[in-house]
Amino acid sequence: MAKPIMAKATAVWLVDNTTLSFKQIADFCDLHELEVQGIADGDVAAGVKGFDPIANNQLTREEIEAAEKDPRHKLKLKYYAAAEGEQKRRGPRYTPLSKRQDRPASILWLVKFHPELADSQISKLVGTTKPTIQAIRERTHWNISNIQPIDPVALGLCKQSELDAAVKKANDKLAKEGNVMSDDERRKLVSTEQSLGAPEEPKMPAAIEGLETFTLADEPKVEEEAPIDADSFFNLPEDSDKDEDEPK
Repeated sequence: MAKPIMAKATAVWLVDNTTLSFKQIADFCDLHELEVQGIADGDVAAGVKGFDPIANNQLTREEIEAAEKDPRHKLKLKYYAAAEGEQKRRGPRYTPLSKRQDRPASILWLVKFHPELADSQISKLVGTTKPTIQAIRERTHWNISNIQPIDPVALGLCKQSELDAAVKKANDKLAKEGNVMSDDERRKLVSTEQSLGAPEEPKMPAAIEGLETFTLADEPKVEEEAPIDADSFFNLPEDSDKDEDEPK
């Protein structure tokens, strides 16, 4: 059943102005029965002003009276033909003001590590517009030099399951179109959860970068020096000439 607008305020009005049971009000306002009881006791929704569902064309007086006479009767929201389909709106998701400054960093991360994602998918994931995505793709964004790529899941802009679903959808679309992917492109199509669990690739230290092809194969071999014998070093050979020069 459709949920009335300002459900908690509507529940406050029904508790104060009708003899409906807690269950009837809870079912109509999509609340827990104990929460409605808390409203009646003053523990919940303190200070909330009641919202009249009759004056706002959500209920009729006859519907409320029928429910008051029969505790098993369920209240039915008044039908609006003009409101049909209003619950599912198209467009980017709402992003809190505190996180909107993080959207360029998340867009750059998605563009860099998941280039297979369409602009519409990125827009849906992080709640942005296509011109912003295009500016970051072409590196014409006004702040592109200061933007660092950050995972949107880590920023709280989308859920891990939503990102994985978008990547899988892009993968299936490429496979259906018959596009041949390279190994690097195939790695990028792996979900973030799987990529985080993959072993890290060995990286060469920056101090020896550029010496990958250096080899010692052609260097001359250095002969090992013979060990020095301490006894032979201090025991000098006898001087035979000295004996010949001595007088007899």
